[in-house]
Amino acid sequence: MKVQALIALKAAFPLPVLLQVAGLARSTFFYHQARLQARDPQETLKTAITDIFTANHARYGHRRIHTELLNQGWTIAKKTVLKLMRPLGLACKVRRKKRYNSYQGDQGTIAPNLLNREFDATAPNQKWVTDVTEFSVGDRKLYLSPVMDLFYRQIISHTIGISPNLDLTNTSLRNALSCLEPGQQPLVHSDQGFQYRHASWRTLLKGAGATQSMSRKGNCYDNAVMENFFGHLKEEMFHNVRYISTDALARHLNEYIHWYNNQRISTKLEGLSPVQYRAQALAA
Repeated sequence: MKVQALIALKAAFPLPVLLQVAGLARSTFFYHQARLQARDPQETLKTAITDIFTANHARYGHRRIHTELLNQGWTIAKKTVLKLMRPLGLACKVRRKKRYNSYQGDQGTIAPNLLNREFDATAPNQKWVTDVTEFSVGDRKLYLSPVMDLFYRQIISHTIGISPNLDLTNTSLRNALSCLEPGQQPLVHSDQGFQYRHASWRTLLKGAGATQSMSRKGNCYDNAVMENFFGHLKEEMFHNVRYISTDALARHLNEYIHWYNNQRISTKLEGLSPVQYRAQALAA
């Protein structure tokens, strides 16, 4: 601190006088002045970290930034990335749990838990998961119904609406089923929400030759991958933003899902986005 003060004052006062008042030796002053004025050897790395953090809307923690740095050719440890992010003030948001519960009693047909927490798939359109989540904007609600392919964790279909009704979930499923190629008959897993126990849902699955699977009652871990997606989505684009209308939120949801599919890297997918992972896997 003394050296910094003397550097600021030496243009207005003789340096020998300042050194005498501060009780510093001349050699000590010039040594520390040189250190302070030297170029930061980690400046380029800090810039790269900041650029990755900013480009991904402050949604990346040190692990994903570390993966991006490796993709760019850097050789660096995760702990070093974390250590540099702290003084730069780059902090990823902390996730909070709050989920929409669509269970409304035991009405309708319940399917067995055929997925059984086996969340890995060996090919596209082999295993799908789905659910509904709720957003509050003032006194209004908005609901999102996505369908995810577990092979490359891409949201292959989604619908947004003001009611968690049958049309919301059935439209999402119908759009996903329209992308199937001949012979593909996915296992489609959900919770026991009323939408998934309804005859219309089962009819859509039967028409495509798909198999229905359901989580056990009140067990969110049976659909953990979709719960994880909702957690990231809400913390990265919803909890820290004040939306003035459901229309604005709907636009941002569409933008987020596009970013999630095409740009957001995943450690589960070898540091690639879902679209990148699918392209690489199909080209192999």
